[in-house]
Amino acid sequence: MTSHQSTQTMKPATAAKKLGVYLPATPAEFQQGTVSRAELNQLQAEPPAWLRELRRTGPHPRPVVAAKLGVSIAGLARGGVTEALTTEQIEALKAERPEWLEKERATQAEVRKEAARIKQRDAERDGD
Repeated sequence: MTSHQSTQTMKPATAAKKLGVYLPATPAEFQQGTVSRAELNQLQAEPPAWLRELRRTGPHPRPVVAAKLGVSIAGLARGGVTEALTTEQIEALKAERPEWLEKERATQAEVRKEAARIKQRDAERDGD
């Protein structure tokens, strides 16, 4: 019995997520095809102009927006942000510092602090 190496492919949505870009903003040929693992690796290693531009100016998917604002995805939703934002829109929000953003940043900081405390506690338990 011989094994055949099949080419692993993914849907454009999966590839866009792995690349950290907003699928509807990608070129039509990217949205309509499938992406092989080798093609994804190539896009990551040597991003074409459209991918560099999307990463720089957006629109960015919600996970990227949340990370750039220092909040959770749920925090974005609580703040009323449900759409992809451009880098310019993200920078404007940072400059405006709306109340919801400050509250969500504080919440996220508490979550990180608690996660670090739990990690430390568990490390101490494992060391005993």
